Amino acid sequence: MTEQLQNWTVISVESPPEWFVQAVKSYVSNSSGHYAAQLLWQRGVKDVQQLAEFIKPQLYQASTPFVFGQEMQQAVARLQAARDRHQKVTIWGDFDADGITSTAVLWDGLGQFFPQHQQLNYYIPNRLTQSHGLNCQGIDEAAQNNTKLIVTCDTGSTNIEEIIYANSLGIDIIVTDHHTLPSDRPPVTAIINPRYLPSNHQLFHLSGVAVAYKLVEALYQTLPDVPKQPLEDLLDLVAIGLIADLVQLSGDCRYLAQVGIEKMQSDSKKLEAERRRPGVGRLLDLCRRSGDRPTDISFGLGPRINAVSRIQGDASFCVELLTSKDVERCNQLAEATELANTRRKSLQKDVQQQVNAKLEQMDLSTTSVIVLEDPQWAVGVLGLVAGQVAQQTGRPTILLSTDTEGQTGLARGSARSVNQVDLYQLVKDQAHLLHRFGGHPFAAGLSLPVENIPLFTEAINQRLRQILGDATSPPTMQADLVVTVADLGENLFKELKLLEPCGMGNPVPKLLIQNCWFEEVKNQNICDFKGKTVKYIKTKFQLRDDSTNLRFPGVWWGHYSEEIPKGRCDAILELDHNSYKNPEKFIKPHYEVRLLAIRQCANATQLTSPILPNKILDWRQGNFEQLTASVLLVKNCPSNWDDLRAWYDRSLDENKPLAIAYNSPNPASPRIVWLNLVGIAKYLSRTQQGVTRTQLMEKLGISDLLLRLGFTALKCLGFKVSFQNGAFKMSLLEIEPTIADTENLQTIEQFIAAVREEQFQRQYFYKVPISTISAVFSQKLPVEV
Repeated sequence: MTEQLQNWTVISVESPPEWFVQAVKSYVSNSSGHYAAQLLWQRGVKDVQQLAEFIKPQLYQASTPFVFGQEMQQAVARLQAARDRHQKVTIWGDFDADGITSTAVLWDGLGQFFPQHQQLNYYIPNRLTQSHGLNCQGIDEAAQNNTKLIVTCDTGSTNIEEIIYANSLGIDIIVTDHHTLPSDRPPVTAIINPRYLPSNHQLFHLSGVAVAYKLVEALYQTLPDVPKQPLEDLLDLVAIGLIADLVQLSGDCRYLAQVGIEKMQSDSKKLEAERRRPGVGRLLDLCRRSGDRPTDISFGLGPRINAVSRIQGDASFCVELLTSKDVERCNQLAEATELANTRRKSLQKDVQQQVNAKLEQMDLSTTSVIVLEDPQWAVGVLGLVAGQVAQQTGRPTILLSTDTEGQTGLARGSARSVNQVDLYQLVKDQAHLLHRFGGHPFAAGLSLPVENIPLFTEAINQRLRQILGDATSPPTMQADLVVTVADLGENLFKELKLLEPCGMGNPVPKLLIQNCWFEEVKNQNICDFKGKTVKYIKTKFQLRDDSTNLRFPGVWWGHYSEEIPKGRCDAILELDHNSYKNPEKFIKPHYEVRLLAIRQCANATQLTSPILPNKILDWRQGNFEQLTASVLLVKNCPSNWDDLRAWYDRSLDENKPLAIAYNSPNPASPRIVWLNLVGIAKYLSRTQQGVTRTQLMEKLGISDLLLRLGFTALKCLGFKVSFQNGAFKMSLLEIEPTIADTENLQTIEQFIAAVREEQFQRQYFYKVPISTISAVFSQKLPVEV
């Protein structure tokens, strides 16, 4: 793709007060609590009570299901009547993860009141041949089965024609849904949809599975003596659907996700034969996750459940996978689900490459909405690819498959939005050109006659230009925190985990690491659980920067090693932790980063292929002109042995000699460096200007690690250092500390001593014999200069 992420921003936020930092710190051991406090404060959690309810779900007061008022009462009354009259009830679900888990919740929940497979059945539309929502074919099947009541979940709000058709066959409808409402109330017995509630209500953001759970909860409260299984046994299913559907995790959504994950984690720790949901447990085993993290759902369970309908069309067996107690059967279904997901990955990669090829031929500067078509594209993966394209280009994206076989000339596809563009309304404005559409403000599905595609493309682009003007929205990537490699690891992870579960409105914290580089970069093919290679790739690497000599492992999904630039880079990533343990093969829990975006530093030095050392040259000796093009030129002295070892290791692979020349000017005295830093701080405090990390390091001639020590020393003089919009700002407190304080003087002297040591190492590095360097590399030992 020709257009890359260029617009990077760091969220600017006021520093939280110290009392709030200490309150956050009380929830996480061996950590300062500063990073988590900054994020929580930034996201609106600003008092102790709110903080407690946010972190501890048992302190949160969940809403009663009867806030839905008369609609919920009518739904419960109709279910009671169906039970008393022994009428057949059909659950009408949907084929995505939210719809499947919604169906499973109603299957298990209503199954406490209606005999399953006798009085209670379920129906899941086929993604590839039908589409979302009610359809007349399925209604006919329900009527033939003598169904008198259909309870929808995660669907049905706008299916007015189909509802009227069902009524004509003597079938009542209860709609439980969370999608866009029709202009008028549909002719149903009851419609339970949180969009009827005020936008600030704690239930407003419920997903389909959570709405279904609220209906079951109301029935449990109305007929408390009937159920044999606790209502709480459904919460793990609710968490899976909530997190997989990417709804805003606030209010009851967050509460239900928290307690649901706890339920899932508790069950996953049991032996296979003792699990309440052996299908969920086996699926977690196959995707090598333990069930204790929201990411185990968003990257593990959710994509696998979604993959079944994307590849096979019919996802009905996923309900059995989630609800059956038959271990052997669940293992078979879980493995079928896993294989569907591996097929989905390969198919998605193929379509992505084909879409990228078409994008290369487009002029994106004149395009507001990307609309692409192809007869070969698999409908099931178009939403995933459209989401990727939208994020990469900063433009709403619609992908259509024009394979008209059996579809009477209709193209079908998916749309994904970006940058707060209401895509649902945008598509709705072109309803006269469409056959069918539905969805959310940020995601929609649609079908239209193939001959209408050119007119639709022109009209929807014109409409968005009218809304936004001629300005296009550039691709953006927003970071929450600026950290270093030294910050990564267990303590930071525990702090950030306080924000979980993350989702819309409370996204996973994105970390910006500046002026870093990548080592041991290599591709790795992904294999399925049978050991067969999947046509999908990931790149593994070790991340480095100047803050520490240690490396930190990471992975970049769906990308090749060649896509990581050489030399210094800025990177935006997420910190993750894998605690999976396989009884047959123990895998040590580890922390790693997941790379999201990368760009080369503007002043990055491109490293060329290094070579075996045969001599070390001092820049000041005048030998620079004698160097040939085959010699690696290092203009700045390495700041640590690991830097030189990395070049040396690569030189062994190349089997070439290595020569090093570097510029080692006479540095300012350490105390002058300190006075210069104080002078800069006073100037910035007076002018309220900002300065970047790189500018400070170059001006003072010190490393990033020393710069951090310098900031600590500045605090001894009463300076406050903050980071906003990619730059450091400094202010001088009104009440300055006592400079004569012994501890303050020691801190300043420690900084000066560290500058002196760093200057010494840089100035005399070239005097180390090459034989000593070779010994260091071969024996992996430290060197005393």
